[in-house]
Amino acid sequence: MPSATAGPLAPWEIAILEVFVRAAGLIGFPRSIGEIYGVLFCSGQALTFDGLVERLGISRGSVSQGLKLLRQLGAVRTQYVVGSRKDHFVPELSMKRLVSGFVRDQFTPHLDSGASRLDQIEELIKKEDLPVREHADARLQTLRTWQSRMIKLVPVVMLVLGGSNFLDNKKESERELI
Repeated sequence: MPSATAGPLAPWEIAILEVFVRAAGLIGFPRSIGEIYGVLFCSGQALTFDGLVERLGISRGSVSQGLKLLRQLGAVRTQYVVGSRKDHFVPELSMKRLVSGFVRDQFTPHLDSGASRLDQIEELIKKEDLPVREHADARLQTLRTWQSRMIKLVPVVMLVLGGSNFLDNKKESERELI
């Protein structure tokens, strides 16, 4: 395996990091989240905190915050390395686990709090004059419909990601990780 801290990033590594930086930006995460996950994804071995700082040339604070979020999402985990007292980090490679971590920690809480927030909005709308109230009620109903559909969509997305469990008897380690 190539050394994880040998010199600057290779062109292929930079290209892969750009993919993860764009993906992080699409979901509202800082660039450093994509960089950290990307360099771990490209690495042939687990990297230490210091290795990430060195490899990426970003601040210790950015790496610390990034690892904290990535670990919370289940996108990164620690791996034991014989003879080392430092934590070593590896990426999660299962799309199902990555998405389920994101849905669990970032998406579901917003859906869960959405019903009470919509109820609060309904109380505010009741205070409006009739023409405004009718328009606002219609918009609120649209939001309630969207929320209902999203609540129904989340399990479907998770089923699709884990659907191969129902279609074959291969162990996860034998399946191609997407």
